[in-house]
Amino acid sequence: MAAALINGRPADCLSIADRGLQYGDGLFETIAVHAGKAILLAQHLQRLVDGCQRLLLLPPDPADLTRRIESLARDGNPSAVIKLIITRGASGRGYAPAPRARPTTILTRHAFPAYPDAWWRDGIAARWCDMRLGRNARLAGVKHLNRLEQVLARAEWTDSTIAEGIMRDSEAHVIEGVMSNLFILKDNCLHTPKLAESGVDGVMRRQVLKMADACGYDTRVGVIHRKDVLAADALLFSNSLIGLWPVRRLETHGFQPAAFPTKLVASARALARGEQAAS
Repeated sequence: MAAALINGRPADCLSIADRGLQYGDGLFETIAVHAGKAILLAQHLQRLVDGCQRLLLLPPDPADLTRRIESLARDGNPSAVIKLIITRGASGRGYAPAPRARPTTILTRHAFPAYPDAWWRDGIAARWCDMRLGRNARLAGVKHLNRLEQVLARAEWTDSTIAEGIMRDSEAHVIEGVMSNLFILKDNCLHTPKLAESGVDGVMRRQVLKMADACGYDTRVGVIHRKDVLAADALLFSNSLIGLWPVRRLETHGFQPAAFPTKLVASARALARGEQAAS
């Protein structure tokens, strides 16, 4: 079982009245650990604080939380994944939050996924998802605990050779991957979907946009359609664990490895492994 801390103490049980369980009332972060260090920790904690403000949650003390995460990162295998969950805490039945509810902080440590090196070098296989994302400007960009759309999207395939799926919103706009953000490269410009109505504003997404400039690419955030993806020179997915994956095949559509932005992919992977400083 993964190592777990609940409100700073070793534990593996949670109150059945916790609003994270009852309503998905909370936020989470997924943090890579390499060489015993939590990667992009400051960026994850800043997004967490921003999310707490959006959801009217009392944010945890950043210094205290940093100490706990750094201690957990040093404990065990030097490569791991730390999942951080903040909920509004326990309260009675009904949607109205208790006025003085104490937030619950959960930290768990997991084995790092064994992704093949070829996925960075040769690209991954991906698919289109049938499940659509709802549009809600109040929640857009926030990494909240309500992930049923992603759960149902990921349940659409069992083929282990397919690493990711593309999700669109109810207006058929391309938004993100099931577990990642999405980029397309076209004519030396790196495009990524705007997240004003849905999607998660990923920590690595922000870093990739900064690194792209240093690698000589223009960047653009805007509306992306299916036809734009199919007309792209390259398609890529990013998150804090993988850095950046190029796509070699999207169902029956192929992308040429010669068009992969190899320098950008290498930089994002180095950043995700803690071998390169954040921008």
